[in-house]
Amino acid sequence: MESNSIHNNLQVQITNKQILKITFPIALSILVPQINFITNNIFLGHLDGYGKEALAVAGITGVFYLIFAVIGSGLNNGLQSLIARRAGENKIDAIGSLFFQGVIVATALSVIGMLVTWFIVPSILRFSLHNPLHVQMSIDFLNIRIIGLPFLYLYQMRNALLVGTNQSKFLVYGTVAETVSNVVLDYGLIFGKLGMPNLGFNGAAIASVIAEVIGLVVIFWVIKWKGISKQLKLFSDWKYDAENVQLIFKTSLPLILQFALSIISWEFFYILIEHKGSTDLAISNAMRNIFGFFGCFTWAFASTSNAMVSNIIGQGLHHRVRELIIKISTMSVAFATIVCVIVNLFPQYFLLIYGQGDEFIEAAIPVIRVVSFAMILMSISVVWLNAVVGTGNTKINLYIEIVAIILYCLYVYIVLEKLQLSIIWGWGSEWLYWSSLFIPSYLYMSSNKWKKKSS
Repeated sequence: MESNSIHNNLQVQITNKQILKITFPIALSILVPQINFITNNIFLGHLDGYGKEALAVAGITGVFYLIFAVIGSGLNNGLQSLIARRAGENKIDAIGSLFFQGVIVATALSVIGMLVTWFIVPSILRFSLHNPLHVQMSIDFLNIRIIGLPFLYLYQMRNALLVGTNQSKFLVYGTVAETVSNVVLDYGLIFGKLGMPNLGFNGAAIASVIAEVIGLVVIFWVIKWKGISKQLKLFSDWKYDAENVQLIFKTSLPLILQFALSIISWEFFYILIEHKGSTDLAISNAMRNIFGFFGCFTWAFASTSNAMVSNIIGQGLHHRVRELIIKISTMSVAFATIVCVIVNLFPQYFLLIYGQGDEFIEAAIPVIRVVSFAMILMSISVVWLNAVVGTGNTKINLYIEIVAIILYCLYVYIVLEKLQLSIIWGWGSEWLYWSSLFIPSYLYMSSNKWKKKSS
């Protein structure tokens, strides 16, 4: 009886209530890195003597760390798709093994990321950045910040587990713990408050690392406390499973490459912005924060699309996939439109928090309008793109991303480096990028070729 109950709970229904039930906790969990980035930037913007420089460099370091963070997200999304498929098929015993092998892969990738940051990245930064102060601040910050990568990756693995098994409501606990601790530690370590040492710019890096450790500890305690670990037999078999590792890599590697290429192209964009000076770089960093914060619901709907599409395919409901995607897309666009209206009605209030003055706000408002409208296009693009992930054919995602990135990089290079146009035109690249992702994703899902794929 208990086994049947568990099985039923892991199979999703194609209803608005089910979509929102999965989406809202995911959105809250995605807020964690965004709130961490924004908190760091708000405090750094008020750092005496380094406000604008610190905010500018935070853009470079933030996007760089995001490269490694999204590599973990690629692994997370691939694993989530596999777990959701097993949940839809009622193969509960297979979930624990998949999760543990995912932890092994995540740990190995995090070690590689740390070594690359310590021994290779400094040379890249010295070659690409023009301002020596920006170079040294970036290197010092990243040498500390990257220590949090193993904890972030393991934290993301719990995302795959809880979302893939339709238990996303438990994400809230780790989210709240990490967010609160990051805000408190940022304030204390950047400014030397609350009895903590005054570490300035690098204090933000240490605060984020400690917060990631706290979030990881809390979420794994919740998994144990709620009996999920026992229910899914997460750590009952500690053996290395080459077959499952190969399956995880086969599904996740195209996503890892896709996400990494996407953020690397964004880092390329920020390097070109750095050539224009600290003010434009600081404005662009603020745009990234606003984009990231208000895009949390959009990415949550995207993750829901991945998990639910995979789950219902596992149930054999292939004929209802399009219906599901349209439902999720409609909700995603509705939320994005509301955000767009709010941001455009009160843009100055979202920019005041950085403490950069009227000139900064006046220059940033036209950019924030371009970015906010691009979010509407993003809201539908990522849902269809992640529906492709849910089918298990992640190579298609990689091909789509490669084409989009080539177009994006060509655009920003010509506009910013060759034509020397303003960053308003530079941020117009978001329109090109999201269109380039949506069109082929929509065509692929409409072609029904995905029905031949199984994971």
